[in-house]
Amino acid sequence: QVQLVESGGGLVRSGGSLRLSCKVSGSFFTLVSMTWYRLAPGKERELVATVSPSGTTNYADSVQGRFTISRDNSQNTMYLEMINLQPEDTGIYYCNTAPHLLRRDWGQGTQVTVSS
Repeated sequence: QVQLVESGGGLVRSGGSLRLSCKVSGSFFTLVSMTWYRLAPGKERELVATVSPSGTTNYADSVQGRFTISRDNSQNTMYLEMINLQPEDTGIYYCNTAPHLLRRDWGQGTQVTVSS
């Protein structure tokens, strides 16, 4: 059974940093692009950043230069390093396959709250 387990969220002040982790069970991880998504209050879930199996990355304009996505295929784990966090980064962060791929069941996500 495939499981996506996100962790690392928390409450930080504006300008602060956090590092999120996504542990994936399932052999598909090393073969597919993976994405961090964000669900902000009152908004639809949005794409934050994507990393290919080889490490090629793409970011939403709103996080470019502040967030860094990476993966460790040997550990079936993906990361999101976030610096200079702003209140608009507040939301629940989820990991899953990239938008053009078959989506797995969503995990519980990890809450990020940035106070001004």
